[in-house]
Formats: sequence, C-alpha cells, structure tokens
Amino acid sequence: MKAIMLMFDTLNRHMLPPYGCEWIHAPNFKRLAERTVTFENSYVGSMPCMPARRELHTGRTNFLHRGWSPLEPFDDSMPELLRENGVYTHLVTDHQHYWEDGGATYHTRYQSFELIRGQEGDPWKGHVRDPDIPPLATGDTHTPLVRQDWVNRQYIRDEEEFPQARTFAAGMEFIRNNRAEDRWFLQVETFDPHEPFYTPLKYRSLYPHAYEGKHFDWPLYRQVQESPEEVEHCKLQYAGLLSMCDAYLGKMLDLMDELNLWEDTLLIVNTDHGFLLGEHNWWAKSVQPFYNEIAHTPLFIWDPRVKLQGERRTSLVQMIDMAPTLLDYFGIHIPANMIGKSLAQTIACDKPVREAALFGIHGGHVNCTDGRYVYMRGPATEANGPLYEYTLMPTHMRSRFRVSELQDVELADPFSFTKGVRTLKVKKTVPRSKELATMLFDLHSDPDQVMPLQDPIVEGKMLAHMRRLMEELDAPAEQYERLGIERE
Repeated sequence: MKAIMLMFDTLNRHMLPPYGCEWIHAPNFKRLAERTVTFENSYVGSMPCMPARRELHTGRTNFLHRGWSPLEPFDDSMPELLRENGVYTHLVTDHQHYWEDGGATYHTRYQSFELIRGQEGDPWKGHVRDPDIPPLATGDTHTPLVRQDWVNRQYIRDEEEFPQARTFAAGMEFIRNNRAEDRWFLQVETFDPHEPFYTPLKYRSLYPHAYEGKHFDWPLYRQVQESPEEVEHCKLQYAGLLSMCDAYLGKMLDLMDELNLWEDTLLIVNTDHGFLLGEHNWWAKSVQPFYNEIAHTPLFIWDPRVKLQGERRTSLVQMIDMAPTLLDYFGIHIPANMIGKSLAQTIACDKPVREAALFGIHGGHVNCTDGRYVYMRGPATEANGPLYEYTLMPTHMRSRFRVSELQDVELADPFSFTKGVRTLKVKKTVPRSKELATMLFDLHSDPDQVMPLQDPIVEGKMLAHMRRLMEELDAPAEQYERLGIERE
C-alpha cells in the first residue's frame, strides 16, 4: 500500500471545472474528478498556511490557541507516526514557509525531504545591488519581500526552472525510484498558485486580453484599490498559474497511469485555502471575513480499496481529517488527541463525520458551518480581547517573539491535548475592525454571501454547534469571553 498527497497552496475551488467553472483551461482537474471521489463540502480549519499544516500533521484545529506557529513538542505528527510504524515518508516542497522560524519543525518530521527554492520572497539568491523592478500597480516596490522576489526571478526564466516544475520533477523521481516498494507516503506540495502569480508565457497566453497598465501579479492583503482593468488582469494572471498547476497535475496522472499506481496507491489532491481575487471588494485572505472563496476548498480522493471514481460526496470534511485518514489507511492507531475522522467510509458511501465544522484565524472571526449556513462570530468587545497565545515555540512567521512580548508571560495550566505540559501564555493584541462584525449567511438562498441573514433561531442553532466544538477543542476560557459566549 502506498499513498500520495498532492497539495497546492491557494487553489480556488470556484475556478475549477469540476466545481462549475467553464472558462478556466484546466482539463486535468476535470480528468482528476473523473478518476476520483470529489468532495462538495470541504472547508478550511485553522488559517492560513502553517496553521493548516499543523492540522495536517495533528488532526486538530489550533487557531483558538495559537496563530502561525511551528509544531509544538506535545503535538502528534502524522508523518512521524507513519515513520515510527514502518511507513517511509518523503516530502517534496517549494513552500518556502517551511524553512522560516514559524515553520521550522514540520519538514523534519518526514524520513526524508527535498526543499525546492525560489518561491515568493524566499531568501534564495544573494544580490547586493537592487534588481530592476518595473512600476507596480500596488506601489509596493521596495519592500524586502518584493525585492527578493525580483532577485529570484532572474534565475527563473525557462519553464523547467520554475519551482513548481522542479517540485513535480522531484516528486515523480521519488515515485519512479520506489514504484516497486511498499508502504510509503509521498507528499508533493507546491506553493502555486499562491501569489505572486508568476508563470511562463505559454500559460498566461491562454487568457489573452488587452492590458497596458502597470505590472500586477501580486495583490496586497487589503480591500481593492485598483481599477477594474487591473483587477481583471490580476485575476487572469492567477488563471495562468492555475493552468500551469493543471498541466503538472496532468503529468502526475500520466505517471500513475503508466505505472498502474491506481491499483495500490491512495491519492489525495487538496489545498490549504482559497483566495479572493476582487470578490467582496477584497484581495487575498487573512484580514477579511472568510467568505467561501477562501473557506470552501476543493478536495479529490482516490482510494484503491474501493476504487470509486466519478462520484461526489456531500459530507462536511476538513484538513483535520487528512491525518486520521492516512493513519487508518496504513492500519496505524489514531491518537486520541486527533479530533479529525478517517474518511474511509465517507469515500465509500458518503458517511458523515460531523454535523458542523469550525474554522478561523487567531484573533479573527470564529466561524461555523453545517454545510448550509455559515456563521461568523465576531468579538463582543471593542478591544477584541482578552486574547492569548499558548506555546512552547515562541516564533512568528519570520521571526522569534520579541523580548517585549515575553516579559510578562505566565505559565498556563495544561490543556487536554498538551499531555500534561504547561505552556507559555502570551498576551496578544489584535485590533477589532468593522470587518469582524457578526454575520450569518444561508448558502442555499445566498451562495455569494452578499446578504447577511437575520434569523435568531438559525443563529441559535449555529451558536450551539460553535459552543460544542469549542468545548471539544478545549478552547481557552477567554475565547468565550472575547466572543460573548457563555460556557456550558
């Protein structure tokens, strides 16, 4: 038995042909849906990138306790558990957050790993002289991240030099080298189609359009300030990169056909979250409400034990289900701390694994969906507090915690999942914005989420789901206070 996870970053469900998009050139995603089970109700959990990957490893939602972070010493890690039980684990990725302070304990959980350099502002190539950067639509020309990205682009010109191409090549090399072996798990993870939407001309040329404005393939995390022409251009840049992802997905499917891996290899194709490309007058993710363009994700699974293809599943699933699904597939005990569920029976017969799902980002909305309604609970106070982070790994995305952040820390009592370990309790301040107002949406009558619903009965039902899920996660007491929710 073997397993392959092909993970994209920032893959928009609503822009894929299997989910109804007719203008995107992505024939291999259509082909994928014909060969797998397609999930209709897959949602994010902890946002964004590394919190989602902590879920992938631990099978637990973590955004109520912590923001962006490494794996903690008390965390169960799915790849590590596989390795300890005789399953060889290998990671191939160009996701540059793995080698930053806030992600540094993830890739070392695999038995072996290959890191492909050059995505986004990865500090890869060293140039003392500033690169030539064209005028940008965002005006964001001289930030260190943008500067480094334009240094990197000087080494990424031909298609085979692009990090995504090198990532897939390395993943397929592993498969060819190990096709005759048993009990291995391969995670091929590309940063694309994450911004910047830099891609070879042949993919951008799939979307011809007249545009003579400033260079624009990297939107900022803010409300839209650009012209309609610039918005459309940037959206088509994303489309070109998505089509490149489709092409390399096709190469992987071709290899599975060639080696007949469908007979004994589980295949999961997923993403961490989507992205706003001007919808709701927003770019990107993380700072706005998590509308479905961000929260409602694509997911495709082939299970060689049941060999179901071309079918769809409506059960509500999340990233936290990936770890128990993989452990169960290899016959390995699922730790009690994993609250996600194996999807084996969901794949086989659409057996539900939950009534509702919780998702969000630390200090933002706490969101809950049952598949029909989405409830976004905002903070009850202007201060958006109290709010704390609980950690033994005090790092942010690209830095350690500042000394000033650690001068007044406390030791918290153990949580149910910390294995008797007390963590640092670090005060955090996240200003409350008008975007954090409490909202309720009915996805049946308002799929675009433009008309917040006023229905106390439905809100009460969704609040009951939220309270129950927070209790299951052993949410910190102050989160109830912050949200104005009474504990049971």
